[in-house]
Amino acid sequence: MQALGFTVIKAGALSLLQDRGRFGYQNLGLTSGGAMDEHAACWANHLLKNHPDDALLEITFGNVELEAQLPGLVAVTGASCGFSINGEDRENWSVHEVCPGDRLHFGWMREGTRTYLAVVGGFQVAPEFSSVSTVVRESVGGIAGRAVAVGDLLMYPEADSTDLQHASVPFRFRPDYNPSALHLRVIAGYQYAAFSEDERDRFFSSIYKVRPESDRMGYRLAGPSVEPALKGIYSEGIAFGAVQIPADGQPIILMKDRQTIGGYPKIGTVLPLDLFHLSQCRAGTEVIFKLIELDEAQRLMRDFYRFFGI
Repeated sequence: MQALGFTVIKAGALSLLQDRGRFGYQNLGLTSGGAMDEHAACWANHLLKNHPDDALLEITFGNVELEAQLPGLVAVTGASCGFSINGEDRENWSVHEVCPGDRLHFGWMREGTRTYLAVVGGFQVAPEFSSVSTVVRESVGGIAGRAVAVGDLLMYPEADSTDLQHASVPFRFRPDYNPSALHLRVIAGYQYAAFSEDERDRFFSSIYKVRPESDRMGYRLAGPSVEPALKGIYSEGIAFGAVQIPADGQPIILMKDRQTIGGYPKIGTVLPLDLFHLSQCRAGTEVIFKLIELDEAQRLMRDFYRFFGI
């Protein structure tokens, strides 16, 4: 049978096939990867009644165009980018019908940085190490471990799901991707006790700004320097959201494509729900940290994943 799906006409700055991530392989040096804004990605699959781990397309900064070869339904969530089909503007956070020959266009991002495109049944791509998530640095996942390129075929199954055509995300679940300041809740841990009370007060009372060199590996911040009593530690495993403090005292928040081990002191770990929002922030966004108790963080994450049946 002939393979069909979306033909990539414009690939954009960085478009990656993703799922929720690659788990259980950090001992081999493989990071988890996965959709940066898991909130938006989960909603895209949820709208189509997909499995939460079905593969979808993460579009960073926009300027992507696809041509459909099969009829089907798509869900678009995340950053606003002027999404259109055949030149007709379509609503974000919603499901849309596509027909053979339709051109889907994603313009440059108006707010936020990442848009998600899901199809009924998910994009069809062979997993590597139990996941399709693309980590370009490790050349694993997706299409030969690389970003989507012009001429690629993004295969998906033909599906008749007319009952989903008018589905959309309620407005109360659509985040504001252009906040005046983003509050990040931090769980104390790692080397928290290695920071003096004055250093911790400085960290939690200061305003930091997202630096331009932030990426899928880590979000670098600029602001008042923080200095731990420790000058270095033995390398240890790094969790999603760990806030490490390098020699210059400027915090780095480790994201989905983080390294698996590291030797910088870490003051704590950011709540994943807030990391999803952080992944949509542009350079210059102000960031403020505040403590959260572990029990409360666990409750919030349980509620989030249970909602999506994870």
